Amino acid sequence: MTSQTITAAASGTWELGDRPVHRIGFGAMRLPQHGEAFAPDAVPRDRGQAIAVLRRAVELGVNHIDTAAFYFSPLRCANELISRALAPYPDDLVIATKVGPGRDPSGAWLPHAGPRQLRGQVEENLRRLGRDHLDVVNLRIVGTDSIADRFGALAELRDAGLVRHLGLSNVRSHHLAEAQAIAPVVCVQNMYGIGASPEQEEMLRVCGEQGVAFVPFYSIAGSGRESGASGEDGGTVRTIARAHGVSTAQLRLAWTLHRGRHVLAIPGTGDPGHLAQNVAAGALRLSADEVAALDSLRGDSA
Repeated sequence: MTSQTITAAASGTWELGDRPVHRIGFGAMRLPQHGEAFAPDAVPRDRGQAIAVLRRAVELGVNHIDTAAFYFSPLRCANELISRALAPYPDDLVIATKVGPGRDPSGAWLPHAGPRQLRGQVEENLRRLGRDHLDVVNLRIVGTDSIADRFGALAELRDAGLVRHLGLSNVRSHHLAEAQAIAPVVCVQNMYGIGASPEQEEMLRVCGEQGVAFVPFYSIAGSGRESGASGEDGGTVRTIARAHGVSTAQLRLAWTLHRGRHVLAIPGTGDPGHLAQNVAAGALRLSADEVAALDSLRGDSA
């Protein structure tokens, strides 16, 4: 499978609210540093390389970028890199960001923001991205508690014109129902990939039924999470990848896109070669038997 001329358009499109995006996007988490994301000793990525990757992503048709103000390492900030590389922004580019978590200048994690702090986080994203509004803001949470106060605060910012659309991250089905009663939800970002748990599968299904975009994170890394893929893919994954002449990472991305038209992938990388491979995964078509074989894998055999 060649990747030189394949663009993100091959993955198809979905609408985030009123904004159509290609189903292969780009995640900015790994852009500021080499190695494990958020590591205190992270090595800043070469600024020129990071900017070049962002520009190449847009050249390849990527029009959905996922970022956050807390994506930074010593000397590098994802939002500032995005602004430097892409402003003035293309009209069709959708930038989605996350609020809730925070980090101090040393990189240490802070308690998640409450309703009163969320406006400051939104304004920080606006400032560093150089925009007067944010296309999509996802409320990222930890735990099972009510999100009504926090999501309500974001809904007020939406009404004020600082935010165009709202989403959720790291949530359960009852959170989606709670949020939908306050304001429309255009996307849910949750951990999901081959070997997903029944609860994760349930959220994907619920989103599909409601027309909400489902945006998996760690679909390549799996249990490796921020540290990246372990490279220990099971035999089924390796066999199907070889049959298509692709990497196991590409196969994992393609599988997630086969889970529903409402699924959007946001793989991240600071490497131009990996970027092209990720985008090319959107053109990979799996047979029904291959999808079924991958569907049947559990987490310990994926």
